[in-house]
Amino acid sequence: MPTALPAHRREVLDARIERWLPDLLAGLTPLYADPVAVADRLVALATAAFAAREDELHALDLRRSLAPDWFQREDVVGYAAYAERFAGRDLAAVAARVPYLESLGVRYLHLMPVLTPGPPPNDGGYAVADYGSIRPDLGTMDDLAELTRTLRGRGMSLCLDLVLNHVADTHAWALAAKAGDPAKRAYFRVFGDRTEPDAWEATLPEVFPDLAPGSFTWDDDLAGWVWTTFNSYQWDVDWANPDVFCEYAQIVLDLANRGVEVLRLDAIAFTWKRLGTNCQNQPEVHALTQALRAVARIACPALLFKAEAIVGPRDLVAYLGTGEHWGKVSDLAYHNGLMVQVWSMLAARDAVLGSHALQQLPVPPSTTAWITYVRCHDDIGWAIDDGDAAAVGLDGYAHRRFLSDWYSGDFPGSWARGLVFGENEATGDRRISGTAAALAGTGTWDPQAVARVLLAHAVVFGFGGIPVLWSGDELGLGNDPHWAQEPGHAADNRWAHRPRLTWGADDRPVPDSPAVARGIAALTRARATLPQLHASVAARVLDPRDPAVLLVAREHPLGTVLGAYNVAPEPRHVPLQVLRDLGLDPARVVDHLTGAAPQLAEDAVQLAPYQALWLR
Repeated sequence: MPTALPAHRREVLDARIERWLPDLLAGLTPLYADPVAVADRLVALATAAFAAREDELHALDLRRSLAPDWFQREDVVGYAAYAERFAGRDLAAVAARVPYLESLGVRYLHLMPVLTPGPPPNDGGYAVADYGSIRPDLGTMDDLAELTRTLRGRGMSLCLDLVLNHVADTHAWALAAKAGDPAKRAYFRVFGDRTEPDAWEATLPEVFPDLAPGSFTWDDDLAGWVWTTFNSYQWDVDWANPDVFCEYAQIVLDLANRGVEVLRLDAIAFTWKRLGTNCQNQPEVHALTQALRAVARIACPALLFKAEAIVGPRDLVAYLGTGEHWGKVSDLAYHNGLMVQVWSMLAARDAVLGSHALQQLPVPPSTTAWITYVRCHDDIGWAIDDGDAAAVGLDGYAHRRFLSDWYSGDFPGSWARGLVFGENEATGDRRISGTAAALAGTGTWDPQAVARVLLAHAVVFGFGGIPVLWSGDELGLGNDPHWAQEPGHAADNRWAHRPRLTWGADDRPVPDSPAVARGIAALTRARATLPQLHASVAARVLDPRDPAVLLVAREHPLGTVLGAYNVAPEPRHVPLQVLRDLGLDPARVVDHLTGAAPQLAEDAVQLAPYQALWLR
């Protein structure tokens, strides 16, 4: 332990090691033959990082420890963006735009990949060549530290991506492996012939079948086949090697000491490989996350982990902790299922499948939170479970096909303007790109498009967790018509839903739809004053009484709130008995979104087309 540490710092560090060492060892034991030796290395790294951590960040650690639910609170709203497409320039420009984010109620800012990637193509920055530097066009690590300092001063936390499954083939580890360094070659899975790759690929699904078929790439310098789940230029690292774990632990600690408060663990589901499986969601994934989190808790407990696990509904909750990992892995996880079901309900004009599917998810640990969202930077894959579909009388394959047809605008009567991304001819899967406004049909013949955009956001804002706005969606921006004209983008239509914001003279971005902008701003204000939306309160999805109305109850000691969402283009209703069963008095209930009493008729609450109500 560094002798320079003052006594009060040494006391804190000793207490944290005592507290978190059991979790660390429990996580490492399933992974490595000598977990104690690996733990010793990791504690030494954490100790050095703790000693180097500046006083302002130690103070942040104390505040977060005293208020561990800070990220679960109802006044936390998130925003996600590419720095240069949001602010027009670099990290300094993002700092200058913070007042706009503050006006939206944003407390959590996720900037898409800012660490130095390999040369194009680089998967939008997710092929990282250097975890210790910032893209030159965005600034420096000192600029990153300054941005986090600015955000902390406004009560905001910065989230950055940490790609765990792979690195760019230009990363220093990959270059050393190519040059013949045996230690660095062991950071990857390399095979001299096709015998083992063929055995693995017998059960491996293709992530990008049209852009990057197969899961292995031949490299002349390696004289072997290297594992490349996503793209040929993204080499999967081998987490079964404890040196790889220690390398990533150091990266985590370094970013935390720059003031980053949330790390999005990109592609976490793919990190552990097991022959004969799809190499996703393996039990060791959760063990290694627990161990990595324990290291961070020793040195920088203000840091949160967010699992980027876009997986099937049955596997999702494990990323927040189940069984022996309950509450010990990621603090946040994407509620991909909610996003998929929102769009499914809108296309089908029916909430029965969505209600059933959401009811199947176990309640996550009360110390964690979902990230809820209408859109993100990625395409939408239609994660409709065949069992859920069958339970409500649907064919899962047919429904997924319908959703792809609807949101690409190919289905008769569709108002959507999405783009097909990643079509797999073998399975029939077609994913969809497009902004929320484009998918909801703004700018088309349908006058109800704005209402659909606002309804979708009301669902995710009222579900609990941290609702995150995707940059431009709060402005009703449509697809970027020039997305293919930028270098390196022509083969990836996801850039259509990553539009650049245009800033006006008032230092606010120019909306395509002022009505959407006003509606989203109203949602953020309403949410911040409703304690029932604290993430520790589980959302309870009720059986729908009207098949087109999603019902979500949030039962809290201060009283229950019922979210009612009409996903149909015509009026619908909620029987008053639903309110009475929840302890809500129909004569006294008000809609929190407007402050007004709902319309009552025929012993039911009446909902206008695409109307959302938060009844309290």
